[in-house]
Amino acid sequence: MQEPQEPWNVAQALVAAFPTRLAGDVRNVLAAMPDARLSSVEPFEVEVQGETVAIPSRIYNDEPGVDLARPLTGTQQVILHCLYSRHSDGRVRQRHLEQIVASREPWVVPFVVQLAGEYVLEILDVIGRGLTDLAVPGSAQRRLYGEFIARNPAFFARTERRVVSYWSCY
Repeated sequence: MQEPQEPWNVAQALVAAFPTRLAGDVRNVLAAMPDARLSSVEPFEVEVQGETVAIPSRIYNDEPGVDLARPLTGTQQVILHCLYSRHSDGRVRQRHLEQIVASREPWVVPFVVQLAGEYVLEILDVIGRGLTDLAVPGSAQRRLYGEFIARNPAFFARTERRVVSYWSCY
């Protein structure tokens, strides 16, 4: 079992999952989140609009009550859903993915793409329903995801290998 990190370290690690311009919003979201039961798991790094972010592979925070999340702004709600899309419980990940999958924010894209490689059929269904314009040439979704993939070819290749490997086995 991992030792809990100091709160400042946990906060800094989660702030690093988003572009620096969102740091204040992320801190507001963290204030609404219950403390983690375990420290977050090793992050994966990707580039979002020219900035490297380090997204945790998993988080272990219980979900905040509605009364704590309600006062968050729209952007802060999206940040909250992004963070909980990294939760250790697949059902929690799916619930929060449903809230962000259609977002047009570039910083949401790596949270969605990472989930495509995690072998959960229900999550893949959510992604398929939410990214209906991905195959449409010139669509906003295609441009958004295409730019992310072009900036992160190694990350995309690793995700693609995971998907292919899983479906080849099962």
